[in-house]
Amino acid sequence: MRFLAVLVFVIGLGTVAAQEPASQNSQPQGQKSPSDPKKQQPAQQMPNAPEPKQAPATPVLKQQPKRILGLMPNYRAVSAGSIPPPPTPKKAFEIATKNSFDYSSFVFVGITSLMAEGSNAHKQLGKGVGGYWGYYWRGYLDKTDGNYLVIFALPTVLHEDERYFALGEGGIFHRGIYAASRVLITPNYQGHNTFNASEVFGRGISQAISVTYYPSQDRTFGDIAEKYGYAIGRDALTNTFREFWPDIAAHLHHHHHSQQ
Repeated sequence: MRFLAVLVFVIGLGTVAAQEPASQNSQPQGQKSPSDPKKQQPAQQMPNAPEPKQAPATPVLKQQPKRILGLMPNYRAVSAGSIPPPPTPKKAFEIATKNSFDYSSFVFVGITSLMAEGSNAHKQLGKGVGGYWGYYWRGYLDKTDGNYLVIFALPTVLHEDERYFALGEGGIFHRGIYAASRVLITPNYQGHNTFNASEVFGRGISQAISVTYYPSQDRTFGDIAEKYGYAIGRDALTNTFREFWPDIAAHLHHHHHSQQ
């Protein structure tokens, strides 16, 4: 059932100019400059001066949208070819907040909680409205504290950039492996790939916190390891979906126009 929940979650030169020579006189002090009855003419730019070069823009259909399918928040994604500066702590906090309190978060947690309650995943929580509410607030708390740990708190301390940098080109297998592996590899503030401690330890700390509010029967090592693996797998699957979504959207766009 957790795998089905994952599927629901996924579906649900600068300016370059010719420098002009200084027009001021540079004679030593006390030496008179030669008289010139005509006004000095301003220096003219070279007629064939090269145009300023600009970095090639990412094609519109290859850009990462803010939302996928108009529902799934995609604030952590960076379009292929773009290399923005690392997020400030304030920006990382904003991304974590958007991912946690976006309206879609309430919808997805509601769906996964309904599935968990239906499968009686935690028997001590019971059934019915009361049982569903027990699943819901715990699932939402899992999601929220995980977001703030993985996206904001640990990256700020460890100087890691937890955004997903799309590859955007290459074979399907290569891109899929790249996307999934980002849960273990991420750039630091200097732009060098490093072990993704924020993801690995952040999800672990989140699961350790959850021990305090889940029923005692579900606090075994096996239950915690299962939830931890689910959280890591969900993030890997989400990254993979992010990677291929621009291609899917482009295909749907061309297919739609070809039928018109």
